Amino acid sequence: MRARIKWVEDVTFVGESGSGHALVMDGPPENGGNNRGARPMEMLLLGMGGCTAFDVVHILRKARQTVTDCVVELQAERASKPPKVFTHIHVHYRLKGPALQDAQVRRAVQLSTEKYCSASIMLSAVARITHAYEIVGD
Repeated sequence: MRARIKWVEDVTFVGESGSGHALVMDGPPENGGNNRGARPMEMLLLGMGGCTAFDVVHILRKARQTVTDCVVELQAERASKPPKVFTHIHVHYRLKGPALQDAQVRRAVQLSTEKYCSASIMLSAVARITHAYEIVGD
């Protein structure tokens, strides 16, 4: 896997993934930025959320569960002093689908958490990660 980061100006950078996708990272004005993009630590949290969401939907589909919506909300706390690493991340899954089975959703979240989501498993080495889920009506 490869990535390339190119400085644009001030604290604005463009990141390009090995697969050819680009995104803007920037800081807030008080840190010399122009607020034109996500902060790097936000990107890390987004990556973890995307990784586990991908897993959960994939696992549920393989279990022949129909998923019509999946929203993963993450809330992170950071250390107060540098390096301001994540100290706690709470992941809340909101899934929708006709006849989604609680046991299947629980299993999908557990498998993602313990076996498949590289991002959350890596971050769990420095942060406490908690999970919750809900199945909402379709």
